[in-house]
Amino acid sequence: MSKASTPVISDFKAWLGKDAMASVVVFLVALPLCMGVSIASGVPPTSGLITGIIGGLVVGVLAGSPFQVSGPAAGLTVLVWQLVQQHGLPMLGVIILLAGLLQLAAGVLKLGQWFRAVSPAVIHGMLAGIGLLILTAQFHVMLDGKPIGKGIDNLLAIPDALNRAISGGGAPLHALCIGVLSIVVMALWGAYSPKKLKVLPAPLIAVVIAVVTAAYFNLKINYVIVPDNIWSVIQYPTLENLKHGLETPILIAAISVAFIASAETLLCASAVDQMHQGQRTKYDRELTAQGIGNALCGLCGVLPMTGVIVRSSANIEAGAKTRASAIFHGLWLLLFAAVLPFTLRYIPVASLAAVLVFTGYKLAYPKAVPKLLEFGKSEVAIYAVTIAVIVGADLLKGVVLGLLLSLFKLLYVFSQLDIECDEDKATNCMHLRLSGSATLIRLPMLAAALEQVPSGVEVHVHFENLDYIDHACLDLLSNWEKQHEASNGSLVIEWDELSRKFHQRRSGAQKTSS
Repeated sequence: MSKASTPVISDFKAWLGKDAMASVVVFLVALPLCMGVSIASGVPPTSGLITGIIGGLVVGVLAGSPFQVSGPAAGLTVLVWQLVQQHGLPMLGVIILLAGLLQLAAGVLKLGQWFRAVSPAVIHGMLAGIGLLILTAQFHVMLDGKPIGKGIDNLLAIPDALNRAISGGGAPLHALCIGVLSIVVMALWGAYSPKKLKVLPAPLIAVVIAVVTAAYFNLKINYVIVPDNIWSVIQYPTLENLKHGLETPILIAAISVAFIASAETLLCASAVDQMHQGQRTKYDRELTAQGIGNALCGLCGVLPMTGVIVRSSANIEAGAKTRASAIFHGLWLLLFAAVLPFTLRYIPVASLAAVLVFTGYKLAYPKAVPKLLEFGKSEVAIYAVTIAVIVGADLLKGVVLGLLLSLFKLLYVFSQLDIECDEDKATNCMHLRLSGSATLIRLPMLAAALEQVPSGVEVHVHFENLDYIDHACLDLLSNWEKQHEASNGSLVIEWDELSRKFHQRRSGAQKTSS
């Protein structure tokens, strides 16, 4: 072996060691979240573990974002729960299979960048709304109960459920204590844990302490129910169920899952890119990988997946160097599911619900508002409306309304034109100062302003505050100039300024693209 190859092998071993350690951390983060998301979605706890395995062993290999970790996500729990209630567990696999195929097609057709074009106000509103839905639904599970129904119903029912648990005692009160203990542990561990132990994820520490506490006091509360063979939860789509895949409600459900999963994945990928200096995300490849992963999840009848920010950030913070860490985390989940599934039966359901309550709180916390305010109050309004409709109605309606409001705002911005007229009678001169966007939509307004110009004056048109002008408005100015000159007037357009403002912008864009 040559000396030159020795450093390469040494570097490879160092990277492999770091990836292996990072994968263990990600595995420890993913384990409680996979089960918690499953319970919140109304499916068996091991369903999420199988999704996590596919996310690691399949999507980890194919992913366009090498440091992103895929698995069952809190962002889809509410939608999946609704789909299970409406269509039943057997049809869930068909919906996810179709969603995966839609994602795969979008990736092949190079549509990955288009999913990133969704307004940040809608994305943050969607995540905050999902956080509130998770928090309000899982709060009832944390009392060993069940969600009441819609988000607003769950929210309004919390005081009564809390009062009954405290006054009635018994299992609901014990479950509440375990849940509160888990939340306190996560909060304290995140804030005060020793630096050397930061590598251990707060959710795992909280679940372990909850298991020990519940066992010590022999609490009669709900525990995770796991079959002896975790693969028994797999439900392959039947031919009869596949035939229903062309029905309108199923297609709408599949499109909803595909859209939300893709938006969340690519938003996560953008955030992951900001956390490291390595390879940037290839969005179309990532979308294709997610499509393949979700198609496999659909064939197995388990939970859908997305790129997940909690696991991905843990991956980077733990020192991952390549995609091997995401792949290995899937391997550890597979080994755990195959060898130690019985250990899951000692976990209180209230503790997993508390993990999701805490996750929902962090999603719902309005940390995005100050940044959105930098772009105007309208962005905050879209954010707030999206949240309100998600909680008051459902997830799909909230996202669709948010998208429509963003589109209306865009149309409003491109239809805003302010015209300021200053007449200097001493020099028989008039100045028209245009600001905003001079487009076809506002052409009648510009024409009306020009019609008010007296005959025989010299008109100067200024463009320094103009964001955009289209050909129709320029054509109007050119034609009006001829008419005005016929009445002994003149039109002075700052063509150099106009050319410099817009031509240089185009030149700059061409240089950037080249």
